[in-house]
Amino acid sequence: MAGNRVTAEQVARHAGVSQSAVSRVFTPGGSASPNTVQRVQAAAAELGYRPNVLARSLKAGRSRMIGIVVAYLDNPFYPDALEKFSKTLQARGYHALVFMAGNEAENMESVMSEILDYQVDGLVLASAGMSTELTERCKQAGVPVLLFNRGQGNPIFSEVTSDNYSGGYTLGEFLVKGGHTRIAHIAGWAGASTQQDRERGFCDALAAHGQSLFARAEGLFHADTARAAAKTLFAAPIRPDAVFVANDHMALAVMDVLRFELGLRVPEDVSVVGYDDVPQAAWDSYRLTTVRQRSAKMVECAVDTLLEQIDHPDTLPSQHALEAPLKVRSSARIPEGYPNT
Repeated sequence: MAGNRVTAEQVARHAGVSQSAVSRVFTPGGSASPNTVQRVQAAAAELGYRPNVLARSLKAGRSRMIGIVVAYLDNPFYPDALEKFSKTLQARGYHALVFMAGNEAENMESVMSEILDYQVDGLVLASAGMSTELTERCKQAGVPVLLFNRGQGNPIFSEVTSDNYSGGYTLGEFLVKGGHTRIAHIAGWAGASTQQDRERGFCDALAAHGQSLFARAEGLFHADTARAAAKTLFAAPIRPDAVFVANDHMALAVMDVLRFELGLRVPEDVSVVGYDDVPQAAWDSYRLTTVRQRSAKMVECAVDTLLEQIDHPDTLPSQHALEAPLKVRSSARIPEGYPNT
């Protein structure tokens, strides 16, 4: 049979059973006698038969695939989250189909056309936005959409994020209580809800303690841009004494610039805090104080929410903002009463 795809009909003839018996043997939960199972499996092994899971799923009205669109993978938070999505979906009988797309509308248009061609059962947008036109196309195709680590304030989408406002507020309060008076911010991309909410919470905390931002620059969630922003901020005659960098991916790059290019001590000369708690943040070379996005809980919540909408199409979309705790390490001055974790 080499070179040709073996069919269930051929297996049935070889095993001396009906084609429906072959189908039952290779269907999880299917009913077949032990003798039939043994004969079919032996015939399948001899002929090199593999059941077409995708065709079978589509015949049942489901592809058992979830499309996941990611804008970029530079930030270590997303590869980690993708791994968790894949494992969690597999455990629920689904598989992840990953597509890359930037924030540009034309990229999303192209990617979405390809995704819908695969007849995915649901769609997760991680760090990517959704236009009104694309939303309508998904709605017409009966494909529920969930935004992961990004919000659009649109009740037709389900969303799963960390509580970005609360996380930003916690960081602002932490730096103020650490005795800092010249507190700067290196922001991410202004169009991201995560950036907007984190900065709003941060600035509200400063205002609650009678302070405001000493300086601000944009890193756009890119390490190289964040490095340039740090050089600009710290070239001023009066430098910041603390800086909140909008995510860890940028914060680690900023720490390297401060220490190895500008000769500043962290935290003696300047405190640095981030957001995400990526694995590298805990490395001894950084020990970054940051807010932890609990990616495992976020992914679990996202999968539960999306599959509920798939299984019950009348389910209304829901929005979830999960608690994001502070992880205190040694990259920032530690106020009294805060444990070093």
